[in-house]
Amino acid sequence: MLRILTLISIFAVALFAAGDANFEASKRELNIPAIIMFFIFVGGTLGITYWAAKKTKSASDFYTAGGGISGFQNGMAIAGDYMSAASFLGISGLVYLSGYDGLIYAVGFLVGWPVILFLMAEKLRNLGKFTFADIAAYRLSQKEIRTLAAFGSLSVVTLYLIAQMVGSGKLIQVLFGLEYEYAVILVGVMMIIYVTFGGMLATTWVQIIKAVLLLSGVTFMGFMVLSHFGFSFEALATKAVETHEKGQAIMEPGGFISDPISAISLGMALMLGTAGLPHVLMRFFTVGNAKEARKSVVYATGFIGYFYLVIAVIGLGAIVFLNSDAGAAYFVDGKLFGGNNMAAIHLSHIVGGNVFLGFISAVAFATILAVVAGLTLAGASAISHDIYACVINPNATEEQEIRVSKIAVITIGVIGVVLGIAFENQNIAFMVGLAFAIAASANFPILFLSIYWRGLTTRGAYIGGFIGLATAVILVVIGPIVWVQILGNEEALFPYKHPALFSVTIAFIAIWFFSKTDNSQRAKDEKELFEAQNIRANTGIGAAGAVDH
Repeated sequence: MLRILTLISIFAVALFAAGDANFEASKRELNIPAIIMFFIFVGGTLGITYWAAKKTKSASDFYTAGGGISGFQNGMAIAGDYMSAASFLGISGLVYLSGYDGLIYAVGFLVGWPVILFLMAEKLRNLGKFTFADIAAYRLSQKEIRTLAAFGSLSVVTLYLIAQMVGSGKLIQVLFGLEYEYAVILVGVMMIIYVTFGGMLATTWVQIIKAVLLLSGVTFMGFMVLSHFGFSFEALATKAVETHEKGQAIMEPGGFISDPISAISLGMALMLGTAGLPHVLMRFFTVGNAKEARKSVVYATGFIGYFYLVIAVIGLGAIVFLNSDAGAAYFVDGKLFGGNNMAAIHLSHIVGGNVFLGFISAVAFATILAVVAGLTLAGASAISHDIYACVINPNATEEQEIRVSKIAVITIGVIGVVLGIAFENQNIAFMVGLAFAIAASANFPILFLSIYWRGLTTRGAYIGGFIGLATAVILVVIGPIVWVQILGNEEALFPYKHPALFSVTIAFIAIWFFSKTDNSQRAKDEKELFEAQNIRANTGIGAAGAVDH
């Protein structure tokens, strides 16, 4: 283990040296405070991974940290898992670009949490063990449901992973003058080490540390921005309107999402998609009981809500400061250096100098690593637990399952790196929007109906779920982003960027229809099992408890 850590450190130093040697005009000079803080963070988290690796012995330890995380710690970790690069860099960049419309994303990301709190958290903890497929497959056929859930999970994980990888590559390119490809490879290697050796325990602590650092960083940034306006949000907003080239239009909806169907569709994707994200749902199995699960959502909602409020201030601050004389240095050929996603990073340099830029840069990198580690673990558990241990080889031992999981982690890491390099020039907030649409169309309907509807059958869930997944993917491909912007066709076959309104509706109708028309004996048995499932979901009797260490 120590040999591997030493090799990584040497590899990282060599990469930074290489980045310095083939320096280009479009890159910034090396920011020494940023690199020092970056290495402090990397060293600290690798130390945590080493500690976690010693404690991670069973499958329960690997997937759920033995169920021994407290509600407050889990709330922090959920916030760390959820406040991704798309939130921090993407939404502040959207507010900088479009004003009010950027906040639609922030509100959408937040309102999914009450849905989880009131409808899902307790039931998830009482019914599940390692993955959300455990709940859907509780009374339905293991083979079909777990295969479907794994497809849904891996689709979401892949899209989300691309967004994080693109964010990390761009970020390190701007900060350290390092080649984009090397930056993405570095993130991939770090993430594989965290997850392979430390499992959920290391991932949880990386997420908690990152949440504390990120909340501290954005609070300082928001404080510094508002201090220039006598702590008046109104004065800041007024100045932003005066400064922005669109003027008053940035305070009006419609600059980014121009019609009601797109607005409702995006809102649905963000709200219901949150309750279908495999890496977020997985966090509910790391606490000891349903009460702690509920507490963790309350804490997470508070942290995330506060974060998005501050992001609004940072986005408006970026409009004011980057369009002033002080911000002129951050533009290359009339465009913001590193793209609009880097608005928050440049603002941190204006308000806090080199050292604070170093801190925020290290935090943004930590943000990406923490989210990527959670995603990879969710993807690996879908492969090893849902497909391998429950479908391919039901007699697999824990050792075999963990071995498959670790192979899956390395595979997902390599795929993430390759796709991250391939998708270098896409807007990362869109990629996350697409991931949410699939989570809302494939994972959420099955999870929700398996908990609340007695009439759900395996046939309905399997066919309806795949129809939802396929509809979401097809509508995204023939929509304006992929069909026109990426594939270069004249006109999109499907006019809306966000398909959730259609794909979620189709998924629910298909699941209902194919369950209703299923009159087999298996369907009758599954409906009878609902009573026992409902009792366990509400009382927790028979649920897996925390593991003693």
